[in-house]
Amino acid sequence: MKNVVAVVLGGGRGTRLMPLTGYRSKPAVPLAGKYRLIDIPISNCINSGCHHVYVLTQFLSVSLHQHIRRAYRFDAYSGGFVEVLAAQQTMADDANLDWYQGTADAVRKNLLYMLEEGFEHVLILSGDQLYRMDYQKMLDDHLRSNADVTIAAKPVHRHEASGLGVMKADDSGRVIGFVEKPQSDAEIDPVAMDPRWIDARGIASEGRECLASMGIYLWNRQALIDALESNSDSDFGREIFPNTIANRHVQMHVFDGYWEDIGTIRSFYEANLQMAQAAPPFPLATASSPIYTRARFLPPTRVDGAEITGSLVADGCEIEPGAKIENSVIGLRCRIGRNVTIRNSVVMGADYYEQPPRPMCGLEGEQPAVGIGDGAVIDGAILDKNCCVGAGARVLNETGQDDFEGNEGCAVRDGILVVPKNAVLAPGWRLTPN
Repeated sequence: MKNVVAVVLGGGRGTRLMPLTGYRSKPAVPLAGKYRLIDIPISNCINSGCHHVYVLTQFLSVSLHQHIRRAYRFDAYSGGFVEVLAAQQTMADDANLDWYQGTADAVRKNLLYMLEEGFEHVLILSGDQLYRMDYQKMLDDHLRSNADVTIAAKPVHRHEASGLGVMKADDSGRVIGFVEKPQSDAEIDPVAMDPRWIDARGIASEGRECLASMGIYLWNRQALIDALESNSDSDFGREIFPNTIANRHVQMHVFDGYWEDIGTIRSFYEANLQMAQAAPPFPLATASSPIYTRARFLPPTRVDGAEITGSLVADGCEIEPGAKIENSVIGLRCRIGRNVTIRNSVVMGADYYEQPPRPMCGLEGEQPAVGIGDGAVIDGAILDKNCCVGAGARVLNETGQDDFEGNEGCAVRDGILVVPKNAVLAPGWRLTPN
């Protein structure tokens, strides 16, 4: 992997993850109590032996830049790096006066940096997916087949194909067909695979007959240059990749591990809670391929007379007597008062400790402290960082609506109540129309 440079795409505005992306880019969204989404592709790179990584950013990228700078530092002898390439204006031509117009446009405008070290291959990754992959195996398939481009594919059932790009391959694994988000059997049929093709590659098909693009591409250097400089197409998935199939050797690398695109509030919520299960589909505790993140010097979590089941609790928390936490994720530095109930929720914690610490419920007329006050109930919700929840507040979607704009900037998305960063919920708070 020494001659491979990875490019992680920072994503667009992230509107489907609002209000979590109101203050940050999608890859900077906290994950599993102590990580961020960007940690997943970077950790996969490090564990695969790829130590040359660029991260392309554009929207609300300050917190992402800070995290990367603090988390990923290689020693002077390895030559490795994780560097941010923010959208910038140049004097090269008028086109560069614009923001990135898509994934391919972002890579096109930064080709100079990716190729200046003489790398032979460019690995294009997404910054908002949850999976664990050894990219060395993908490179092995790429070299073995003498391909120009190799794309990662995951077997899926026919009913799952409508939101994905579906590919067809010949017996050698070369991609010979592609349909973007097919909506009917008539569109799927031309690219459907014989399940025996999947079984022959050591993967149990289990009735799956579609091969979905994971948005992970490994390019030969010159093939990428030609694809980007021969036209002005702005997106890899919708434009560059389909055109490349017709003109280049595109090989398929089949992957059957856990993979989730964190594109909506519902997918983010469910992925977090799945990691708190006893046997999670995406385990965090693994010696062979750990997830790396920023090192923090925090004390152990203190728990006093609380009941915690099926949950993840990060470092530096304080959980008082009578608290009951079920099937939830509790983030860094979270203060949880007496007799608090938290169920089926993601609480991201805080960026800082208040000094000196204030009472959790506060005095009458004062803002509650950062944390969750005595007797509060949180159920089926996501609380962003630095939230102040007053005593007795009820943070839940009591009306059962799917989409709702509430008071204090709170919103219901996909049936899940989301409390935005730095929100202040007064003692006894309830969700009401804005």
